[in-house]
Amino acid sequence: MRNALFYGSGVALVTPFSRGKIDLRAFENLIDWQIEMMTDAIIILGTTGEPSTITAPERAALVECAVSTVSGRVPLLVGAGANNTRTAVEYAIEAQALGADGLLVVTPYYNKANRAGLIEHFHAIADSVEIPIIAYNVPSRTGMNMPPEVVAELLKHPMVRGIKEASGDIRQMNRLAALCPGAALYAGNDDQTYTMMSLGARGVISVVANILPTAMHDMAASYLRGDIELSREMQFALLDIADALFAEVSPIPVKAALGMMGKIQNELRLPLAPLDATRREKLRAALEEWDLLTDLEV
Repeated sequence: MRNALFYGSGVALVTPFSRGKIDLRAFENLIDWQIEMMTDAIIILGTTGEPSTITAPERAALVECAVSTVSGRVPLLVGAGANNTRTAVEYAIEAQALGADGLLVVTPYYNKANRAGLIEHFHAIADSVEIPIIAYNVPSRTGMNMPPEVVAELLKHPMVRGIKEASGDIRQMNRLAALCPGAALYAGNDDQTYTMMSLGARGVISVVANILPTAMHDMAASYLRGDIELSREMQFALLDIADALFAEVSPIPVKAALGMMGKIQNELRLPLAPLDATRREKLRAALEEWDLLTDLEV
């Protein structure tokens, strides 16, 4: 089986905004901090990065900035998903040209393609580039589920190197692992990282890593080196903070958390709106338990 793009915890990084514009300085600082804190891969323009609100010039600027800032220290994956296959191909080609190490490609949302359409969609993207692809299944966001049988077919393509599985369905996870032995599987839900790794996953593409990069790295690394008891204990310890970060549509809570930590402005683009007061206080309490609050809240 082909090598995985990375092992461990890859952060599904937020896109920081300030006064309606992308805050590239904050973006650079986030990337540097993530790498310093042992994150194993940087993933930009995934769901957590609000890609549907990013313009074409902004997308290019983000990728260029990320490539320059990461500077080969860890793998950099760029989200290249779209519900228009031509657009996804354009995103993929651009990301490759700008220096991305790989792509994260979500299923085509809204259209709800049939099985043949799904395969042709991913093949069109994979045929257009020479960098590896991780397919991304997240039915709660896209309105469609990618069956394990389709994933198994996609993995036959030399450029499709893995799958981020975020269905939340343990039966599907088991079926996926059974049909794709040795494949580079990644957990797409933070609270199921240990479960997925017990089925053979290489790690997680994580939202929680935005605020706890070292803890997520350590949990995955513990499992990979064979200390499964420690990994399970860490998974249990992270459940409450994961719940707090998904108390509202992501990335609303994680951006609020990063604001409380003084890392970014707590700014989203419509149609997303800030966290309500009740959930915000619960999130603050969860952050306080991890000693993540700062006097530098922005």
